[in-house]
Amino acid sequence: MDSLVYEKSAFCPFDESTEINALAAGLTFSLDDAPHPLCILAASKLQLHLESQQEWKHNFGLSSGTEGVIIGKMFGVLIVRTKDGELGYLAAFSGKLAGGNHHAKFVPPIFDGLVAGGFVNAGMTKLTGINEEINSLESFNHEIHAEQIRLLKILRKTHSISLQNKIFEQYHFLNRAGESKSLIEIFENTVYKKPPAGAGECAAPKLLQYAFRHEMEPLALAEFWWGLSPKSAYWKHGHFYPPCREKCASILAHMLT
Repeated sequence: MDSLVYEKSAFCPFDESTEINALAAGLTFSLDDAPHPLCILAASKLQLHLESQQEWKHNFGLSSGTEGVIIGKMFGVLIVRTKDGELGYLAAFSGKLAGGNHHAKFVPPIFDGLVAGGFVNAGMTKLTGINEEINSLESFNHEIHAEQIRLLKILRKTHSISLQNKIFEQYHFLNRAGESKSLIEIFENTVYKKPPAGAGECAAPKLLQYAFRHEMEPLALAEFWWGLSPKSAYWKHGHFYPPCREKCASILAHMLT
C-alpha cells in the first residue's frame, strides 16, 4: 500500500448519532482541557485497532514472546470536522512505528526520512563508515593514529550537525490560516535557538498538519502512552498526557495561530 492510499485511509468517521453530534456541539479547540469524551471514544477505537491489527509488528512490551526491543509509544487522536461537515478523528504516532512512517489508519509524517535513496539514508551510511574507521584505528595502536582519529571525530561531528540541519530544513508547518513556517524559523526566537532532535515527529503536529492540509477543523486533541517504558517510570500504559513542551510547544504555538 503506497503513501497516497494511507492518506485516504487516515480519516475515521464517527457513526452519525444524536449523542455524537451533541458532544461536538460548541466544541472549540484547546490544549489545556482534560481529554474530551469524543477523544476518549476515538482513543478507545484506536487502542482496539492496536490490539487487533495484523499488518505490522511492534514490541510494546505488553505480551510475552514478542521479538525486538521494547519500545512504548505515544499515540494521538484529533477530533475533526471535515469541510463537508462530517465528524470523525485522525490518529498519529510519535516517531516511527514498527520501523516505518506509513501505516493504515494513521496520518503521514511531516517529512519521511526513510525514503529509499534519500539524503538521510546516504548521510547515515557515511556516518556509519566514519564510526567504523574510528573504531578500527582505535583497536590498533591508539597513540600512532591519535591525530587521524582526532580529525575523523571532527569530521563525524561536522557531518552529523550538517545532516541534522538538512533534516530540520525539510520540516514546514501550516497554521490555521494556511501560513507555513519552517522548523528552523519556529525555534530561532526561542530559548533553545535551534530545534531539539526529533522536533516535528510527535503526534500532535502530525495531526494538525494533516487537518489543515485537508481543510478539516480541529476540535479536540488527546495523546496517550501505549506499552511499557523501560527508560522512564513517568510514562504509564494507557494514560493520557499533554503534548511535550521541549519539542512541541513552539510548533503548536505557531500552528494554532
